[in-house]
Amino acid sequence: WLIAAGIAIFGDNEFGWRFATALVRTILILVFARLVHVLFYSPLLTGLGAALMALDGLLLVHSRTALLDLFLTFFVLIGVLLWHRDRHWWAGLAFGLALGCKWSAIYFIAVIALISLYRILVNMDIRDSLKLISKKFAQYGLLPIVVYLMTWTGWFISDRGWDRQWSSNPFLSWLHYHQEMLNFHTGLNTKHTYQADPWTWLIQSRPTSFFYESPKTCGAPSCSQEVLAMGTPFLWWAGAIAIFVVIGFWIKSIIEKRMEPASNIIVLGIAAGYLPWFAFQDRTVFSFYSIVFQPFLILALVYCARWFISHNQRWGMIASCIFALLVFFNFLYFLPVYVGDVITYDAWYSRMWLPSWI
Repeated sequence: WLIAAGIAIFGDNEFGWRFATALVRTILILVFARLVHVLFYSPLLTGLGAALMALDGLLLVHSRTALLDLFLTFFVLIGVLLWHRDRHWWAGLAFGLALGCKWSAIYFIAVIALISLYRILVNMDIRDSLKLISKKFAQYGLLPIVVYLMTWTGWFISDRGWDRQWSSNPFLSWLHYHQEMLNFHTGLNTKHTYQADPWTWLIQSRPTSFFYESPKTCGAPSCSQEVLAMGTPFLWWAGAIAIFVVIGFWIKSIIEKRMEPASNIIVLGIAAGYLPWFAFQDRTVFSFYSIVFQPFLILALVYCARWFISHNQRWGMIASCIFALLVFFNFLYFLPVYVGDVITYDAWYSRMWLPSWI
């Protein structure tokens, strides 16, 4: 529906197809900045987080491609922000919209529901908690399902939806559609040139090439033009380290029995957005799926920056600014292969730092 809105406004063309993802990417950066501000209350860290988000190549490529994953990330991040602010009905609505984009939103819903249930049972007597448990079930169980059903309105009221006429009962046709989708995704094991094991996603060792051609318009004997869905290397490699650092701090906070919202949210995002994919080792998967936990990877970097600044404000701020500049220049260096610029083959090959990127 969001992609179709862009087509309705700007026409059935390249701009119309991609307008919605470009707009959502812009708003996503603002939502992320808001989350960083709420967690850390630091203009410096908020600016750092927003800058790092804007300088990620994977996010840029998604914002220029009419895929569903960026919409999933957008609604998930809004849901997490609202959940953290205790606006649970609105959070349930956001997660329902995320579920309407891709089923993998169910992992975020499940993790947040379990956390909510744990908090209720730990802090209240079981008899007093039943009412609150019922409320949480409505917020993170019934509401997302209702919203998900509403996203199918167009299919129900149309007679042209896929397999809409499979049964005279529209609901049975709808269930059949879901069964077919489930069968397709669970049975998808055809080998693909750019498939990537989830173990490699954090370091982006096998990015997905969305487009590649060898045009003759760069003034050199051999030219290249590619759109490579790859995170900015310096950002993701540092982020991979930061995630493990934050997990260490998170375990320490549990041992010391103290609440630390920032590390809790980072671990939540990684647990719901990344870990479930390890259960699908035989399925054909791609590294661009990692966009859904990308905000939490950048949040881990901001968390580490805060730790450095809190221990030595001057050098911590200098180190954070230097890192941001390194990411900026790294992003600019790879920009041609993010946006499909026509460059010489030698210039393209010089950007293929790892053999697995080709």
